[in-house]
Amino acid sequence: MLSVVIPVLNEAASIENNLLNLQTWRSWLEIIVVDGGSKDKTLALARPLADKLVRTSPGRAQQMNVGAQEASGDYLLFLHADTKLPISMPSVVDAWRQRGSLWGFFPVKLSGTHLLLRCVERGMNIRSRLTRVATGDQCLFISRKLFAEVKGFPNLPLMEDVALCKKLRAISPPQVETQQVLTSSRRWESHGIVKTIVLMWRLRLAYFMGRDPHQLAKRYYPGYKRESSSHD
Repeated sequence: MLSVVIPVLNEAASIENNLLNLQTWRSWLEIIVVDGGSKDKTLALARPLADKLVRTSPGRAQQMNVGAQEASGDYLLFLHADTKLPISMPSVVDAWRQRGSLWGFFPVKLSGTHLLLRCVERGMNIRSRLTRVATGDQCLFISRKLFAEVKGFPNLPLMEDVALCKKLRAISPPQVETQQVLTSSRRWESHGIVKTIVLMWRLRLAYFMGRDPHQLAKRYYPGYKRESSSHD
């Protein structure tokens, strides 16, 4: 079984459609939704479509770790509420088992039509292949046993996916899938494509240079406070 862990916070606009897309695979796929304190209808929409609905304090790393603790699948896959898995997932998961894959991620395609978004997704996919470090939009998957061994996501308000990948690549190279996942381009479109590209690269560089992730989170999440790592 594959356990899909979905951290959410005020995702009423997209959560229902995302969960409906997963229903076809319910015979071998476990859906775990972890809510970080939504104020909209996220919980009501998710409840009838999930196997488990867990509530915790906000913070994507913490939410995903809590979801992993509730999981019973051989593999964990961490899915954003606005990202859609490829229709070939049954054969993809079978291949993980046959190869004995430990962890990996998917190339990403952004939902928008702007030409710059094609450049963004291409850059993301090339960078992740070269560095063996993926972002959350790329649907990280990992064997449940290995996830427990590395003690899950570091409790960071930002770059938790980068930090985990760096741990994992020291153990084993990732399995990089050929099928793309489709993720929403809403952040780029709402905040400005060029502005968002520049911000993300500046944050990654600052993290690489050793800046405090809490300070970086203030620049990425509006209204961020150290005790509460909210996300959009």
